[in-house]
Amino acid sequence: MKKYEIMYILSAALEEEARKEEITKLQGILEGGNAKVLETKEWGLRDFASIIKKQTKGYYVILKVNAEKPALDEFERLAKLNQNVLRHLITVAQD
Repeated sequence: MKKYEIMYILSAALEEEARKEEITKLQGILEGGNAKVLETKEWGLRDFASIIKKQTKGYYVILKVNAEKPALDEFERLAKLNQNVLRHLITVAQD
């Protein structure tokens, strides 16, 4: 398994409870694909430099995971379909 960093931005319109459910659901997608979430950092609500999907703010979350390609592919597929995920990025970790 390789180490990856996943950053995603959730809609600022979500209530705190709904946001926590989304974070848990997205983490569950990875764990369902036999990925191991090593670390979760919530950067919180931040302003965007430009408007994304008619919004000016978003809630940033960063995950460090050990995963195989199928788990990442499934995460990416479902993140694209999820209207609460404004953006996401998966990169290979450098450590």
